[in-house]
Amino acid sequence: MAFESLTDKLQNVFKKLKSKGALTEEDVRSALKEVRMALLEADVNFKVVKQFVKSVEEKAVGADVMRGLNPGQQVIKIVNEEMTDLMGSDACDLVYAPSPDPTVIMMAGLNGAGKTTTCGKLALHFKNKSKKTMLAALDVYRPAAIEQLKINGEKVGAYVFEMGTDKAPVDIAKAAVDEAKKQKFDIVILDTAGRQQIDEALMDELHDIKAQIRVDDTLLVVDAGTGQAAVDVAGGFDSKVGIDGVILTKLDGDTRGGAALSIKAVTGKPIMYAASGEKPTDFDIFYPDRMASRILGMGDVLSLIEKATETIDEEDAKKAAESLKKGRFTFNDYLDSMKQVNKMGGMGSVISMLGMGGKGMPEIDDTMLKRNEAIIMSMTPAEREDPKLLNPRRKSRIAKGSGVDIMYVNRLVKQFEQMQKLMKQMMGGGKKRGRYGQMAQLQNMLRGMK
Repeated sequence: MAFESLTDKLQNVFKKLKSKGALTEEDVRSALKEVRMALLEADVNFKVVKQFVKSVEEKAVGADVMRGLNPGQQVIKIVNEEMTDLMGSDACDLVYAPSPDPTVIMMAGLNGAGKTTTCGKLALHFKNKSKKTMLAALDVYRPAAIEQLKINGEKVGAYVFEMGTDKAPVDIAKAAVDEAKKQKFDIVILDTAGRQQIDEALMDELHDIKAQIRVDDTLLVVDAGTGQAAVDVAGGFDSKVGIDGVILTKLDGDTRGGAALSIKAVTGKPIMYAASGEKPTDFDIFYPDRMASRILGMGDVLSLIEKATETIDEEDAKKAAESLKKGRFTFNDYLDSMKQVNKMGGMGSVISMLGMGGKGMPEIDDTMLKRNEAIIMSMTPAEREDPKLLNPRRKSRIAKGSGVDIMYVNRLVKQFEQMQKLMKQMMGGGKKRGRYGQMAQLQNMLRGMK
């Protein structure tokens, strides 16, 4: 998961602070030395780290904090606020063209950053906001790029405008905007060509497009895993072409977080969106306050709620709630819940958003879902309702019927029983453990899923 190493280190620092009843200035400075090292190891810009630590220290050693009832928590609160400010404080929106003209967004970036894939994700984002979106293929140097854009457009239900590889990119851009006006599109996303590195030919091409048509927003796509290199790329594009914002990709990888924490502070340009996976839905508006909370291991419940609202069918949710109120949780409910979690990015993503840490969490992939579905569908209706009926003979029959080893049947039954207990507790029945106790129980259950 993104920022996992940084989060672990910061949580260790905060744990020491919270364990002290009172703090001295030396305690704070010692903790901030560890924070400084953690940020530098996460590839955060050196000047940014220096200013960040200085700002936190100035506020954290104030009399109100040091003499407060919970000085450790006060320091954590200051770190959270400063980290939020570092990334821009508030989410930034695009500049939209006055109606009826379409809003033109030019996507730029180096090869490998995921620009063409991100174009499809951005189109789906607008589609979910009821905006009619066109994707325009301007990368005439790689025929595969045009095909990739077509595939991405088909996945998200967006129209792709292309004129092959014989026309100049600026001519394709002008033709795309003219077509968008005729067909009354709300958004036009220009997928421009990338390069292995910033070069004059690339910059001239982007300049030419901006000179010939009105571009409302220029968005730079950068790979979060490249750390400080991403910051340098953002600075280079902004100085030569001018960018309005950044889209961070591959936040699901083994990224150290330096780009997310440095780009706004160094370039002055906001991160507008973040992509955290391969699926078209793995794309979100970038909220600095929510990202700061996730980095500090405090969770991001608001984003989780929004993702759940987008992916979970309202009628299914009502039925599940009614079933739980009656104290019922069946194998069918279990399978539905796993499918919904998968739509939301997997259990590791959900656990991370709740601030419980995603380490050791298995992903609920399509293979696992299909296997579990085959097992459940091989049960009789009565068996799906009551796992107590599943004696060894029945389990053997179910294993043969679903084409799996009986080990998987036993594992699924055990997981179901644990989930059933957890659901009863969360609805108010049985021994109450509180949210953290319930989440810890859920983590323990999920570690044995595969």
